[in-house]
Amino acid sequence: MNSVLTTRTDAPTPAAGAAAPGSPAALETVRELVRPDLLAVDAAIRGGLSSIVPLVDQVAEHIIAGGGKRLRPLLVVLAGRACGAPAAGPGTGQSTVQAAAFIEFIHTATLLHDDVVDNSARRRGRATANEMYGNQASVLVGDFVYSRAFQMMAAVKSPRVIEIMADATNVIAEGEVLQLMNAHDPDTTEQRYLEVIYRKTAQLFQAGAEVAAVLAGAPLPVQLALARYGRHLGTAYQLIDDVLDYQSDPASRGKNLGDDLAEGKPTLPLIHALRQADPAAAEAIRIAIRDGGLESLDAVLAAIESTGGLAYTARLAKSESDSALAALAALPATPYREGLAALARFAIERKH
Repeated sequence: MNSVLTTRTDAPTPAAGAAAPGSPAALETVRELVRPDLLAVDAAIRGGLSSIVPLVDQVAEHIIAGGGKRLRPLLVVLAGRACGAPAAGPGTGQSTVQAAAFIEFIHTATLLHDDVVDNSARRRGRATANEMYGNQASVLVGDFVYSRAFQMMAAVKSPRVIEIMADATNVIAEGEVLQLMNAHDPDTTEQRYLEVIYRKTAQLFQAGAEVAAVLAGAPLPVQLALARYGRHLGTAYQLIDDVLDYQSDPASRGKNLGDDLAEGKPTLPLIHALRQADPAAAEAIRIAIRDGGLESLDAVLAAIESTGGLAYTARLAKSESDSALAALAALPATPYREGLAALARFAIERKH
């Protein structure tokens, strides 16, 4: 295996200042660093979702066609290359490609189940699988995707990878239950909220980065540093997601303003506003969280604005992004490390 201290120079360096950190162009620049790897990941995803059962194929194709940023597979291949893993090709780089695919499968399965739990009809501007095929099909295909992910994990023949992923999926499942417990509870604390986003979102980023380091044969300190990077990156990403829920354009993001409020989810902008608002506004927020729906959306938006709820959440996201960047000091200077740094900046600068 390649040592993490091997500095690879066969990749182009992202052009400094070529695009704003949160723009689609910036993310595309990072993808160009590992384009062959990502093409191989896409092929692995399509192959892994193939089934002899027609309904599984239909739902799987609907998922693939939905696109998305594929940020988690990008993280895995960048982390692997930053640790000296070879580029994807015949007989090389395949364990990293498989890891990127099974990380995306775990993410996809959680989305299928989330949309059923939340009774969501739209995701990324398209009808959800449960809206098109029903809750039963969506849950069962989610189970198929989970099980296929574990088949792929077993194929890389690394006990440590299996251990990391088994622990991660258990933590993610606990996060789903914790979020359910917090729903419609206006007394949810910031700490409880942060615990949910660690488990539901950051844990999979952490696992993906750590698995990539393990498969590349990186020393333990580097494995742990990349795990920290992934955890802070995932937390920053989710915090900005919660900011965007109250300010983004649904046409560009595929999500309606206030969707979390409609589902009674007390995210950090709401929790902060509830702490800082005057009694009348605080009571309006409590009722909105408890009852769900968007009847009080204007009043809640005004309270979030007046208390600086979005700025507070964005500051915490910036702190998490800075921690992710600090963790990268354990890696040698390569274009791939710079790509990981660009992801940390993208997480907090993006607009959708």
